[in-house]
Amino acid sequence: MKYFFADDGEKIHLQISGEGSPVVLLHGWTASHREWLPFLDRLIPHHHVFRWDARGHGGHPLSTDTPPSVQRMARDLLNLLQHYHLQDVVVVAHSLGALTLWEYIKTNGCDRLGKICLIDQSPKLLTDESWPFGIYGQFDQQRAAALSRDLESDFAEAVLRLAAMGLNARARQKYEEHAPGLVKARDWLKAQYSPPLIACWETLLSTDFRPALERIDIPTLLIYGGASNYYPPETGPYLRDRLRDAELHVYEGADHSPHQCDRDRFIHDLLRFIDRS
Repeated sequence: MKYFFADDGEKIHLQISGEGSPVVLLHGWTASHREWLPFLDRLIPHHHVFRWDARGHGGHPLSTDTPPSVQRMARDLLNLLQHYHLQDVVVVAHSLGALTLWEYIKTNGCDRLGKICLIDQSPKLLTDESWPFGIYGQFDQQRAAALSRDLESDFAEAVLRLAAMGLNARARQKYEEHAPGLVKARDWLKAQYSPPLIACWETLLSTDFRPALERIDIPTLLIYGGASNYYPPETGPYLRDRLRDAELHVYEGADHSPHQCDRDRFIHDLLRFIDRS
């Protein structure tokens, strides 16, 4: 696996494949560069693809004392683009990756970016009286504090329950039935070193990227799950209506990972978007 050093000295691991115009893929919380494996065969014939393991993810121990915050990960993204001299990049970002990208844009605007694809994420995770499009449509400070305690007590189970006990009834059923995929996910989560992942999660709860949306002046593809575990169906339209050049695709019946629920449709939509003049 390749790596580069961020400007604080942390080693950031990544896989680089293919040739052509650059595409950077940013995975979700607790995941890794492997999230994007199903799409490589269609991407690498025409694109130079960069898939990182975000700081604190992928089983790589941290070598610095810098907390793995979303703000630091956005700086890591800038360091990646600078290190590999990338311009006019297409960035595809799922969940945590979308928050990282919004933080990057909040600080840097769309410098070095050509197009972006955001997958099933809200610009603000916590809800309040004026914001119903966060987690579950109802996830306040009290619920966030309870989840933080659960993550410290049993990290793997808390993450699985976060996904299972939300807006997707099928996810709850799979959890209660101990579905094979859930068992595999539990094993993966138990193998992770949880403190940096928990530290990352805490920074996600403090973010509000609604003001950053007005800085996005490049084409944006929005991919949302019609049965997202976390976000009400109005979340995607909210973003579409506040971006200058956005197209929204809702995958009916898909959960928080619509790109995985319908892989053929996703890669078709993504490649068409990249090629769009």
